[in-house]
Amino acid sequence: MIKCGALRNILAAFGAVVVCVIALAIVISIVSGGGVTGDKVAVVDIQGVIADPYEINKTLRELGERDDIKAVVLRIESPGGAVGPSQEIHGEILRLKEKKTVVASMGAIAASGGYYAAVAADKIMANPGTITGSIGVIVEFVNAQELLGKIGLKGYVVKSGKYKDVGSPLREMEKEERELLQTLINDVNGQFIKAVAEGRNLKTEEVRRIADGRIFTGAQAKELKLVDELGGLSDAIALSASLAGIEGEPAVIYPERQKMSIWKTFSGGASIESLTELFTGLRVSYMIQNPAR
Repeated sequence: MIKCGALRNILAAFGAVVVCVIALAIVISIVSGGGVTGDKVAVVDIQGVIADPYEINKTLRELGERDDIKAVVLRIESPGGAVGPSQEIHGEILRLKEKKTVVASMGAIAASGGYYAAVAADKIMANPGTITGSIGVIVEFVNAQELLGKIGLKGYVVKSGKYKDVGSPLREMEKEERELLQTLINDVNGQFIKAVAEGRNLKTEEVRRIADGRIFTGAQAKELKLVDELGGLSDAIALSASLAGIEGEPAVIYPERQKMSIWKTFSGGASIESLTELFTGLRVSYMIQNPAR
């Protein structure tokens, strides 16, 4: 009898745990928007250094397939990042725009690659003090030749072609190599200028005049037609709902996010490997330098 009573208690406790888990799942679903019916606005975060577009693009594709999502707000808090990932996010936003209304909302900073993503949206909103712009490209190198010489080290390179070790920290850069890299940077910068001109409906020369890496406040950017309106996230949500034809107060959801570690919170979700790759070797970047200074 004692054993049967203990078994009943265990089963009762297990049942209570199951009920609690189900109830918690329902609450989480409602809070995250799963329990909201009708037309919705989804808010997607683009945060930190742009190094790996996989998760962001996956979320955008999923939202594009949902009939209940009528508009997407991109909340951008990014100084930019690698060229390729920035362009991939830009392309995914363009595809999403064919199905949904897309509004970019700039937070404290949405510069360089962060701005590159924004120009793919239907409309851009920024706070008056948002740091944006920085339309340009940068490649940085370190020359450690003298330092290595002082500690008695010397590097050797065996290569298949004269340009294979361009940017090597073991020697000075040759004039021809600098010219080669400048040609590359000019081409990538031209791609940035083209994206801005198309996204903002501006003449290429208008964009080229300010595509020298300079930064702007949100208010200055509005004067230059780089953003459409001034306002915060709630204003962007209201604008997206209006453009999508949602009547009344829109239902807002934040797509389920993976639990963020301290590292992911700092890096915007980019993996350690992708950020290591971004900051080592030859990396061409759409990124503002030292944005916090």
